[in-house]
Amino acid sequence: MIPSGLMSFPLTPFTPADEVNPSVFADHIEDQLAHGPAALFVACGTGEYSSLSAPEYAEVVRHAVRVVAGRVPVYAGAGGGLGTARAAVAAASDAGADGILLLPPYLVGGTEDGYLAYVESVARAGRLPVLVYRRGLARIGVATALRLLSVPQVAGIKEGNGDLDSMARMVTAVRTSGHPRAETFAFLNGLPTAEVSATACRAIGIRDYSSAVLCFAPDIARAFHTALTTGDTATTGRLLTDFYLPLTALRDQVPGYAVSLVKAGARLRALDVGHVRAPLVDAAPDHVDQLKDLLARGRRALAEATGGGAESAVTDGAGAEPTPEQGAPAAPAVAVAS
Repeated sequence: MIPSGLMSFPLTPFTPADEVNPSVFADHIEDQLAHGPAALFVACGTGEYSSLSAPEYAEVVRHAVRVVAGRVPVYAGAGGGLGTARAAVAAASDAGADGILLLPPYLVGGTEDGYLAYVESVARAGRLPVLVYRRGLARIGVATALRLLSVPQVAGIKEGNGDLDSMARMVTAVRTSGHPRAETFAFLNGLPTAEVSATACRAIGIRDYSSAVLCFAPDIARAFHTALTTGDTATTGRLLTDFYLPLTALRDQVPGYAVSLVKAGARLRALDVGHVRAPLVDAAPDHVDQLKDLLARGRRALAEATGGGAESAVTDGAGAEPTPEQGAPAAPAVAVAS
């Protein structure tokens, strides 16, 4: 059963020599855990799964499992070609992961029957529950979702296409199917900058979501989630207007910024996560400056919406949370890349 709550999708840090940086990864995970996610999903889209070699992938999953040490479930990404996806599932199982997020296959598409066969084959490669990511070439309609109920390893569906009409029909069909797993089968909002669609998704029965913002502004991400779940529409509305919607507009300016901007934000948070790997490109300096401004605006909006006073939330312009001198805990002490 997939845990319920706010989901963390950590970045994969790289050194200047383009190697996985385990010490920064450990700091990043601890920073995420401090903000109470329901689960960690490592080596997924935000974690640049598609750029990792097989040994790097195994290293990332093993390290995450070791650092988390059972505090929350650890899910690992898998996907691409059938052989690659099956090998990743086996490696994640051996590394002690608690589950799999099955990313779309690469390049080649097929029918829904073909995709169902892909899911079944990948799921059999390990002993872990599988969350299927409905995005891109991962074709899942209502009929296929109902058939997934009969694949024991499949624990749910993560929506990434933004087709809320079909998702509403899918959720309703699953919940009213009478299948023994109908009520426990999970649905997760996995749209980029999921906070923008979170209210609409909740209206059709998809309450949980993954937050990329949690990676670089966990105070904002956690406050938004709390406001959403408690019905504080004043706070969610203010954060959407002043932070999330402008962030989405910035993200949409360059393909791949759904990852690149997150890494830039983490570096502003004094986490030396390094560069993104090709074909992604690092955020341009002027876009990083815009991100700094958005972070400051978001924290002002949060302070004003919650009555905390703008002074307690405005940053020094570097995008980090308030410093210890301002009365807030600092991010882990990590060297900043030059």
